[in-house]
Amino acid sequence: MEPSVNTRVVPERKGRKTWNYTPDLPLRLAPYWDWPLRPLASVRYLLRSWNPVAQRFLFLLAAIAVWTWFTPDLDRARTLSLDWIFDIWLRNLVILLVVAGGLHLALWKYRTQADEYRYDMRPMVKGAKIFTFKNQVWDNMFWTLGPALAFATFWEALMWYAYANGWASMITLTSNPVWFVLLIVLIPIWAGFHFYWLHRLLHVGPLYTRIHAWHHRNINTGPWSGLAMHPVESFLLMFDTMIFFLLPAHPTHVLFLIFHHLIGAPTSHAGFENIKFGKSAKLGLGDFFHQLHHKFFDCNYGTWETPWDKWFNTFHDGTTEGDSHIRERRRKIWSRAG
Repeated sequence: MEPSVNTRVVPERKGRKTWNYTPDLPLRLAPYWDWPLRPLASVRYLLRSWNPVAQRFLFLLAAIAVWTWFTPDLDRARTLSLDWIFDIWLRNLVILLVVAGGLHLALWKYRTQADEYRYDMRPMVKGAKIFTFKNQVWDNMFWTLGPALAFATFWEALMWYAYANGWASMITLTSNPVWFVLLIVLIPIWAGFHFYWLHRLLHVGPLYTRIHAWHHRNINTGPWSGLAMHPVESFLLMFDTMIFFLLPAHPTHVLFLIFHHLIGAPTSHAGFENIKFGKSAKLGLGDFFHQLHHKFFDCNYGTWETPWDKWFNTFHDGTTEGDSHIRERRRKIWSRAG
């Protein structure tokens, strides 16, 4: 989920101000799905989303580095053993502490950029019984460093075990360069496809009230909120890695997909559009598209990389007109149900 390139501060509205800051509005989906087709616009979008300081490119660099230096050798993975699985768990723990923990300390605790680029001015919640330990941050850390970390390790270890024993087909850049590169481009779209349909399912009846509602306690989100969810949802979130039992791939592809969740969830829920470095340098961080989902609940189930919200009339473009559209859609659903 890539942040918009152009950003602006929301003008003051009559009455209560909804947002402290938003990206440039209205939000627009990636042009891949436009009809008539817009190939030049799609290429421009790809180049912009893959620029060297975009999150997507950094996820890929992280996947390459982790596979090269911080992943157990596949020879060890031929036999299930707690020692090499623990190595993966420990490395993923460090990643979460650095990414989610670092962002929380910088943006929320020490407020290194005050409220610049911050979406929602509400603080993290304390003293509310709805959260474990009556504290939003502690609750979020507990469910992130517990079930979410464990299941991220589980899916990754399963893939290494599969590769080591020949259950999944492994390629290299040398053996299949075209598919190797194309798969890197397709992985974010696959992640968005999986996320939309899983997410939409989790908003249905008991699946919502018993499972996904845990995540929606976070109306305003911080870095630890991204993976703070019911253990069942944590388990299903990274199930999309199982695509590599069907498609030939390299372990770097596996890590690239996993990092869309393990790193992407904390960054996309950070609550800030950018993180500043020094006086002017900044890195695109947040995901206002998904921030709207946390506020309005029944919109923007997927990502702006995929068309499903537009096709099924659940797209919110971030404008006041978008607010009205979602409320009117909700009113019609309730009137039919009544």
